[in-house]
This record gives sequence, structure tokens and C-alpha cells, in this order.
Amino acid sequence: MMDSKPFEKPVVVELGRVGKYREIRSTQEAAECLMTVWPLNRGPRHRDALDTCLKVLEGYRSTADARRALVEAAKESDVLVPDERLPQGKLPQGKLPDRKLPQSKPH
Repeated sequence: MMDSKPFEKPVVVELGRVGKYREIRSTQEAAECLMTVWPLNRGPRHRDALDTCLKVLEGYRSTADARRALVEAAKESDVLVPDERLPQGKLPQGKLPDRKLPQSKPH
């Protein structure tokens, strides 16, 4: 199995409809996303990002190069979710189920 070349920090994009976020965590995920679900408003940065991701997966470029190229392609297609739109710079995980706190034992 090929190393997916994880990013140091995920890239969050909004694909499909407003509020439908996708967190891209690796070069392999980025390449798959660029090839399959990327919006139709693709330009030269999309092509560059896909080319860069493939070169990273083949071992010719760095993971940082792939992440940088993905961010540029996301800006070009207007799908990048900037960190300031994310609570604590992370993708919202939805509401967690209510959990009961553990009962403390009497002394």
C-alpha cells in the first residue's frame, strides 16, 4: 500500500453545497478529491495541484508542496474554508451525544 503522505495540518474545503465541509488530511486524499469531486470551475491551479499531488505520491516533491498547491486550487475555485471560519481552527464535528459524568464515590 502506498504512503498517503499526510499533511501537517488538514485543508478544509466546502464542496457541493454551503456548509458541506471536507477535511483533506493527506496528499492521496487531495489527489482523489481533485480528480473526483472538485467543482467544475477548475483553472490552472487545479491542474497544478493535481500534478503536484501525483509527483508527491511518486516521491518527487514534498508533502508541503502538495498542501500549498491544494490551498491555491481551493482559493481559485472559491472553496477554501479559511481557519478563521472554523471554531478553534478545526472542522466542527457536530453535536456530541450527551454523556453522563461519572458518579463520584462517597468518602
